[in-house]
Amino acid sequence: MLGSQASFAGDGDHDTDDATLAPNQTFGFGANKLLRFTYEQNFACVHEPKDDRNYNGLKAQSDPEEFQRPICQVGAQSTIDPTGIPVAQSEPLYVLVPMFSLNNDQNPEHAFSPELGKTLISLFGAVPEAFKKHPLVAVQCPDNHRHPGTCTMHASRVDLFPALAALGKVPKEPEHNIFVPTPNHSHIVNDDHVTTLPIWWQVIPVLVTSAQQWPNDDGTSGITSSAKLMEAEKDGAAIEAPSNFFLFFDSKVLAHHHP
Repeated sequence: MLGSQASFAGDGDHDTDDATLAPNQTFGFGANKLLRFTYEQNFACVHEPKDDRNYNGLKAQSDPEEFQRPICQVGAQSTIDPTGIPVAQSEPLYVLVPMFSLNNDQNPEHAFSPELGKTLISLFGAVPEAFKKHPLVAVQCPDNHRHPGTCTMHASRVDLFPALAALGKVPKEPEHNIFVPTPNHSHIVNDDHVTTLPIWWQVIPVLVTSAQQWPNDDGTSGITSSAKLMEAEKDGAAIEAPSNFFLFFDSKVLAHHHP
């Protein structure tokens, strides 16, 4: 796999050749091309003054404890990006999350933790590839099959309560955080933004439920463009969820990649 074969150049090296990644880089897809993202700073998960993302009954403006460790929520969008512009003006980064199990995995030990594995099996009938220590599909984060939640400049954990409640997997009341390590995932940008200078991108998690739609490591099959993503959503094989999560990076097409 490209991710597992990547060699790691010096910090901040933007001129590595197509087969390598620097420590602050990941691969991505767009317009059916393989891309390389270079991250220029840490992630941001926006807390607005009237938010209550830790569900303790206090608005963030009166609860400094809420955002001393950012709460990055799947299924609960912010209205602005880290610069203060409306999210409608932010460029989306579609984060593909493999919410299927290739082998109908019933072993909770294969998940990030046995406790998480038992919960996932009860909710989804198996351990999805998104939450396996060793996924059976190619993923761009974490690269090189590192530990969960270790993708460069990403948050190490996310709160899934809003998304699980919206899907009917957990009760909507009482509201409470359900933190898990950031799932295994791959990336898609809009086809007209495959070459983009560093900006804040709004993370839009996409739950991919069909193994047939999952992109392989070199982007020769599966969802590798925003156009294909829209088709998968129409077919019910992919479900978008909003978030308050943003990443800051540039995007470049790998010149010698020909899917």
